Amino acid sequence: MARLLSSNAVLKAIATLPAALSSRNVIGSFYPSGLKYSTSVPGDPDTHEDFRPTNKIQSSDVSLKDVVERDVKENPVMIYMKGVPDFPQCGFSSLAVRVLKHYNVPLSARNILEDAELKGAVKAFSHWPTFPQIFIKGEFIGGSDIILNMHQNGELKEKLKDIAGSPKLE
Repeated sequence: MARLLSSNAVLKAIATLPAALSSRNVIGSFYPSGLKYSTSVPGDPDTHEDFRPTNKIQSSDVSLKDVVERDVKENPVMIYMKGVPDFPQCGFSSLAVRVLKHYNVPLSARNILEDAELKGAVKAFSHWPTFPQIFIKGEFIGGSDIILNMHQNGELKEKLKDIAGSPKLE
């Protein structure tokens, strides 16, 4: 029969292990809820600059605000999400994509996990704190809960009716 150990018991057991048993050092701090790790190790010869986060969309002459404005203006359905439509990385983003795909509309997306500055620029543009953020025909709609509600009451069908590629909108 399995026995549930309290986090304090587990932490005490870990603390009593001899350091010699550990074959590798882990950077982290003990918290009541567990360990928190740092992924950046200064001076670590195994960390290569190719794996550092980069701002992939900003060039020297275009601001992130301009990128967001262009995205929203040029794409009939634009979603800023965690992950990409084929591989959402949170449940809310997954829900939003599933609802939008139901209407068979062209869906443009940007992964906000790739660029923290983009994430901030989108929040500033929409004045909305959470993700995903969905824009339809240049108008900020909201997140997955709003899209789901609009789908359930028929408003989303009306909003998407004149966007090309939507044969399911009968």
